Amino acid sequence: MNSVLHESGAALAYGAVGIALMALGYLVVEVTTPGRLGDQIWLERNRGAALILSAKLLGVGAIVATAIVTSDDGLAQGLLETSVYGLIGIALTVVAFYLLDLLTPGNLGATVVESDVLHPACWVVAAADLATAATVAAAIS
Repeated sequence: MNSVLHESGAALAYGAVGIALMALGYLVVEVTTPGRLGDQIWLERNRGAALILSAKLLGVGAIVATAIVTSDDGLAQGLLETSVYGLIGIALTVVAFYLLDLLTPGNLGATVVESDVLHPACWVVAAADLATAATVAAAIS
């Protein structure tokens, strides 16, 4: 019974860290793209904004899951490692986004949310987010 309680508490703690990191990922997309992200996705049905946010959340989730699976030094250490790796992953996706912005014409943040039509740049940004997250996840193990 104690094992179930301990594992349940660990699941709640890791879940809270994962949700907090995904919320930070949401805020990063909010800051790097013009307009209000929630309105763009849920009211305006902007597919580009939805794709960018989806890739960010999947990437953060992959990093968090990898950090959890590879942690074996106790709950406190595992939570710390998961938080640190998640923050590193988010920071690196921001760097990748701004590097893409420097290398491409126009304002990348505006381009990916500019219209109802899914701009091809959205796929590039989503791929960069997922590839960066995969790199961080691989580095954890």
